[in-house]
Amino acid sequence: MARLSREDRQIALGRLQAGQSQSAIARHFHVSQSTISRLWVRFQATGSVADLPRAGRPRATTAAHDRFIRLRHLRNRFLSASSSVQALPGPHRLSDQTVRNRLHEAGLRARRPHRGAVLTRRHRQNRVQWGNQHLRWTVRNHWRHVWFSDESYFLLQRHDGRRRVYRRVNERYAPNCVDEAPVHGGGGVMVWGAINTAGRSTLVHVQGSRCLYGRFLERSTRLLGRSSVTTTWGKQKLDEKA
Repeated sequence: MARLSREDRQIALGRLQAGQSQSAIARHFHVSQSTISRLWVRFQATGSVADLPRAGRPRATTAAHDRFIRLRHLRNRFLSASSSVQALPGPHRLSDQTVRNRLHEAGLRARRPHRGAVLTRRHRQNRVQWGNQHLRWTVRNHWRHVWFSDESYFLLQRHDGRRRVYRRVNERYAPNCVDEAPVHGGGGVMVWGAINTAGRSTLVHVQGSRCLYGRFLERSTRLLGRSSVTTTWGKQKLDEKA
């Protein structure tokens, strides 16, 4: 049975007030006579033909459940939704998607984590000590003699495991769903560069192993002709020795 639009309801109400029968109005709009009858009863009770507010589907979680889910995932960001379903106190029947919905309401969504270096307590202490030692450095007397350098590795082909494919069940090996990749990943290039307050160095293509890269850094330090060069790789090696 067709549902009356807001405009049709206003027209039907006008015809009812003009004295036309409910059955005649129902035939005109191709609806049942009970639809017109309920429309008239609603208007007499509320003075409007708009839909009454609906309660909707009952919420599966209480405010305490929502707070438990939110705090649990804020304390440990790597927990899964299924683990929270099992950890909820008291009798309940929740799905994993319900937990995800509550996390979405709290602004928490599952994303790929950033992979950072492992920092022990001593690593952190060394970094805080280094920061305190250079806290009062100025650009004119100190930082203008420092070069900050870093290296980046770029894939020649995008096959680093981050691609996704939308497919149906049993289409795993379908030709249009297979991500063809070279046997050894397609290789990549490493480039190095440095910046300071005066400008930047030229971009250098780095070739060879870590040992050769260490020699390259020493040579680059001499070429830059500055008193200090800070590199992310060098900082990582200092942390490993700590």
